[in-house]
Amino acid sequence: MSLLDELRWRGMIQDIIPGTEKLLNGEPTKGYIGFDPTSDSLHIGSLVPILLLVHLQKAGHQPIALIGGATGMVGDPSGKSEERTLLSEEQLQINIRGIQEQLSRYINFDESVPNKAILVNNYDWFKNISFIQFLRDIGKHVTINYMMSKDSVRKRIEGETGISYTEFAYQLMQGYDFLWLFEHQQCKLQMGGSDQWGNITTGTELIRKMKGEEAFAFTCPLITKADGGKFGKTEKGNIWLDSSRTSPYQFYQFWLNAADEDAVKWIKIFTLLPKNEIITIIEEHHQNPAARTLQKKLAEEVTMFIHGSSGLEQAINTTQKLFSTSQQSAAELSKEDLEMMEGVTRIRLSASVIESGIPLVQLLAETGIFPSKGEARKMIAGGGVSVNREKVTDTEQIISREQLLHQAFILIQRGKKNYYLLEIS
Repeated sequence: MSLLDELRWRGMIQDIIPGTEKLLNGEPTKGYIGFDPTSDSLHIGSLVPILLLVHLQKAGHQPIALIGGATGMVGDPSGKSEERTLLSEEQLQINIRGIQEQLSRYINFDESVPNKAILVNNYDWFKNISFIQFLRDIGKHVTINYMMSKDSVRKRIEGETGISYTEFAYQLMQGYDFLWLFEHQQCKLQMGGSDQWGNITTGTELIRKMKGEEAFAFTCPLITKADGGKFGKTEKGNIWLDSSRTSPYQFYQFWLNAADEDAVKWIKIFTLLPKNEIITIIEEHHQNPAARTLQKKLAEEVTMFIHGSSGLEQAINTTQKLFSTSQQSAAELSKEDLEMMEGVTRIRLSASVIESGIPLVQLLAETGIFPSKGEARKMIAGGGVSVNREKVTDTEQIISREQLLHQAFILIQRGKKNYYLLEIS
């Protein structure tokens, strides 16, 4: 199966310039994707472009990862309804170092590899170009009509906030990136998300007009969720690739909790598993959806790719400790386990609340775990409440210091998936 055939099967191709397939089937090709340093960490929205570079390299081509040290100072208007906040040069340098370090984990930059990945920063070529030089040498080749026809620009112009000249010029800067890489790295291919199509084709237009040659491109669809929610977002915000921002456990849980419809799509896009294996896993899942075999494999593969075996082991251990259906006592959880526990709603309480004992029903209502004492009593009677992993059946149960784990915690479970950690101080 050719590279593009595989990417089509995986659902990773949307727009493509005619001739791209012939190029990739005919010769080893350099292809690039740009990453703007808007943060010191990439998030899972960047996983698709990262994996496109991985697939490109696996197919024998040479990937180029471009860090937008210059374009990051301007801000891409694509998919944005208002102007980005401009970052300081100091913060940009911090962000650039963070992204470079992350990319080196997923793409092979080893000098001994014939098609080793190449890392470039577009600040290196923009820093010596004057504004007048850029307007004379580059700007004259692209009309305002052409630039305004792009969706990313037109939507902003038609919106309430408009668009500044700074962001309007972004597509010309990205177009020049492609031209520069074409001239200096013999790069003939650019890839990216479908929201980048306008910026990408500006680059192919510059190459056609200024060099009289063809350049090629394709984009992948923007990832969506079946429930209409934004991909990569949770109540706590972005799912980051940096473990200090999103722990391996939180990362693992995001994939583990994928809806069936999403998991079928995502295991093709976000893992490197071969087609036959993916088809088998999906078939097994359809035979017994309750086992969530598909989600477990998806979570394992993506967590392993991003956080390695130690991160995956940590995520699985935490998951088992929190969600185990066995009759183990919560006493087996260490103080560190409880302090670092993810996937729980934390509620801080004064020690005086339980000093002389408090009815569980009252505690559940006052902490907001249940909207009322009546709701709490009903759920307890139905066997839907556990305290420190022990099911409660007595609606008159009293909670006191004796139930504290490590003299500071009470773990409450409501239903199957709702966990609350009461932190007593």
